[in-house]
Amino acid sequence: MNLRRNLLLASLAAAAFCTTGAQAQDNVLRVGTDATFPPMEFVENGKRTGFDIELVEAIAKTMGKQVEWVDIDFKGLIPGLISKRFDMAVSAIYITDERKKVVDFTDSYYAGGLVVMVKDNNTSIKKLTDLDGKKVSVQVGTKSVGYLTEKFPKVQRVEVEKNQEMFNLVDIGRADAAVTGKPAAFQYVRTRPGLRVLDEQLTTEEYGMALRKDTPELTKAVNGAITKLKADGTYAAIVKKWFSNSAAK
Repeated sequence: MNLRRNLLLASLAAAAFCTTGAQAQDNVLRVGTDATFPPMEFVENGKRTGFDIELVEAIAKTMGKQVEWVDIDFKGLIPGLISKRFDMAVSAIYITDERKKVVDFTDSYYAGGLVVMVKDNNTSIKKLTDLDGKKVSVQVGTKSVGYLTEKFPKVQRVEVEKNQEMFNLVDIGRADAAVTGKPAAFQYVRTRPGLRVLDEQLTTEEYGMALRKDTPELTKAVNGAITKLKADGTYAAIVKKWFSNSAAK
């Protein structure tokens, strides 16, 4: 009898341990990211930071969860999510019809796309139509080149190999403007005074947080947390910090 009783107690203890472990796991939100894309997510002084990082941390706090980050190359985010290596993927991921076939997305939490960067004191480019006839630097091989070719044929494109070179040409006055992705443009103006991004965007592409199709309740909960953060001003504060149209102080 003692043996059976001891076995029963051991089984109950093991079950209790598993339950406790499961409950602890319920308080953890495992998030995959590729922290190499400032200002969305990057590593600074050995610590992950950026717009996505702060927003996810705020979302988790609202949900009463702790974030466990999983670092992974961008190309591995969707496969890693589907194979249950983590619960959510957040890494400046555009919501596309192709991706929606295999994963679910939250509501869009930010609009990316192509933008125009100019010098602060540039009075000749105030709106998109002012680009006609101007010298505009673009990085070869990017969608900026094709977009300007098709939509703004009167623009004098100055094609360069590197992102940094594209911005430098605006800095030194050899180009009137640069056309690039929104995050890259805002990251540059955050760190360099005397530059700004036009309010009007050339294109708009929505960012979403990816989740598995078998966790609809989690998707709903994350959407609910984003709504709360927008209502209480937290979201606006994070946007202002990372997408302010002036150099960071």
